[in-house]
Amino acid sequence: MHYLLLYEVAPDYLERRGEFRAEHLALAWESAARSELILGGALTDPADGAVLPFKADSPEVPKAFAEADPYVLNGLVAKWTVRGWHTVVGDLAHAPVHP
Repeated sequence: MHYLLLYEVAPDYLERRGEFRAEHLALAWESAARSELILGGALTDPADGAVLPFKADSPEVPKAFAEADPYVLNGLVAKWTVRGWHTVVGDLAHAPVHP
């Protein structure tokens, strides 16, 4: 199953992220190495959030990521949500549907 970890960031996110970025990226790359985190990155224009798609057996995997993320722990993320994502198209689709 796929899940989306959605971040809404604090107004001072861009000014403060440098202090915690290396630790945040290390956590992200570790998750990617375990084939959990598929991609990750910030939204732009405006820079008000981030999207992190996960492949996991349960929503506990992205939830645990958020709970350990230094961006969350240090208030750079104002709100986060985990949503199930039913993928049907593409090589990585969980439940491929072909015409």
